[in-house]
Amino acid sequence: MKRVLITGAAGFLGSHLCDRFIAEGMHVIGMDNLLTGSLSNIEHLFPLEHFEFYHHDVSKFVHVPGHIDYILHFASPASPIDYLKMPIQTLKVSSLGTHNLLGFAKVKNARILVASTSEVYGDPLIHPQKEDYWGNVNPIGPRGVYDEAKRFQEAITMAYHNFHGLETRIVRIFNTYGPRMRVEDGRALPAFFSQAIRDEEITVFGDGSQTRSFCFVDDLVEGIYRLLMSDYHLPVNIGNPEEISILDFAQEVINMVGKGRLAFRPLPMDDPKQRRPDITLAQELLGWNPRVGRKEGVAKTYEYFKKVVV
Repeated sequence: MKRVLITGAAGFLGSHLCDRFIAEGMHVIGMDNLLTGSLSNIEHLFPLEHFEFYHHDVSKFVHVPGHIDYILHFASPASPIDYLKMPIQTLKVSSLGTHNLLGFAKVKNARILVASTSEVYGDPLIHPQKEDYWGNVNPIGPRGVYDEAKRFQEAITMAYHNFHGLETRIVRIFNTYGPRMRVEDGRALPAFFSQAIRDEEITVFGDGSQTRSFCFVDDLVEGIYRLLMSDYHLPVNIGNPEEISILDFAQEVINMVGKGRLAFRPLPMDDPKQRRPDITLAQELLGWNPRVGRKEGVAKTYEYFKKVVV
């Protein structure tokens, strides 16, 4: 039986990946320090024979007995509210943590996929963003702790591939949403839903003209799985290219929930003005396209938030 280690397993994306690899008939080892993850996301897996969990910080030495075939490194705070509160941990998990896991992959002769991000493009000067764009990042700005950590993660992953011949994969994830997002995540969708459900002001930063491209989590997981199983070692964008302004998205949430009122706040420093992936490479290389439209995906996510927002 194939064995896969998934770091950040109790987080939003990590928990959905655990589900997918269990469904693929693999033995899944989840690892998380629960800094931003929650055991409630994976508690349904604990009774299963082929799931085990390690409460561990990957910034420290990583060891799991037995053979490992695949490693997916998804441990990291991923929203501005988190990495602004935890800048050192954010830097460490994508630098020291990635170094530890690459060394572990080398020892185990395992293939490793690391979760990079659209944030490596910073506040982009080209649109849409393609993998050969080097980005426009402020290394000392408030978002630099996340952006530069992920850029270093990509660099050290490529170094291990080139120097040690390690089998590596790099996915650049664009805005993703779906069930199990944290209510207090701080990103647009959970913020808008929780505020609307509570009949609070819907906080829009700037004039709301900045754009994002939202991908449903099931589509993202499919793209990640295909990339892991491919033979391609350079970065690949995975995201939904359907672009929408934050203001229009807030209005969609208000219309769906049936209540809410807009409140405008100053735009945070270095907040990207446009975010849209060029997914040509994923289409050609992986045969991947997002299948869940925003209307369907947001409706499914709303059903989840209705249960968890108090």
